[in-house]
Amino acid sequence: MTAATVPAVRSVAELLGRVRGGEFGPDPAGQRISLAFTTTQAVRHRGRGGGYRNEVLSLRLAAAVGSCAVEPGTLPQGALDDCVGADVAHLLDHPLPAVRIAALDAYLAHVLPHTPAHGARPLPLPPGDSLGKSRARARAVVDLLPSGPAVRRVLVVGVVNSLLERLRERGTGYIPCDLKGGATEWGEPVRTDAQAELEGCDALLVSGMTLGNGTFEPLLEHARTTGKPLVLFAQTGSAVLPRFLGAGVTAVSAEPYPFFWLDGGPGVLHHYRLPNGPGDRPGDAT
Repeated sequence: MTAATVPAVRSVAELLGRVRGGEFGPDPAGQRISLAFTTTQAVRHRGRGGGYRNEVLSLRLAAAVGSCAVEPGTLPQGALDDCVGADVAHLLDHPLPAVRIAALDAYLAHVLPHTPAHGARPLPLPPGDSLGKSRARARAVVDLLPSGPAVRRVLVVGVVNSLLERLRERGTGYIPCDLKGGATEWGEPVRTDAQAELEGCDALLVSGMTLGNGTFEPLLEHARTTGKPLVLFAQTGSAVLPRFLGAGVTAVSAEPYPFFWLDGGPGVLHHYRLPNGPGDRPGDAT
């Protein structure tokens, strides 16, 4: 299956149904997860006033790894045991959303790997310290948004200060939104209800974490009905979210495991974009 033959989907339920039906590749009932693991991170970048923590569930299927972020400490004991040796079809019906998304991500990364044949454009990330790599990744992600007066204010769902810093460099306004609330590095209040902020934005920059917490589809529907650009930055669901390209999503910066924050060496992002659409221009991450 090539990028041209992969149909766009309009909802997670539709995608699950197509995967179960074998539309994207082999029967998921015959695909077994060989390894399940979690990655937990705490970080405070040099020169930044605050820090944060991440926890990610990852499942390995053959050479592919699928991932879904969770709130730190919320993954139940025994979740890894549920996944190891289980077939993907079984895990797509698991009661935990994180397991369902990680299994779906692993399956799609296995059958539609991040290669040019499947619509991905590799974008190298340079080596560096944690803040340097965060900023390089932020430039690569934010620059997928259209530039110019058409996008004056961006709704950022899933606050990453390096992304906000890049928007400030571009002179683009933003509305920071995250379920955790709090404040940005510049003391701006972080909103907690993304849907309440939709009418006040010209474009959306959204974390793949919205897949795992159930807040993705209202944002997708808003972008689809209004035509506003929707750019996704995805560690969670990096192989899932490109399937929505053309059905409300204009660009995806996919970042499968291992993530940029795990070491100081070089890395790679995989960019998916609509042909001749926003962000369809050459660029790099440096």
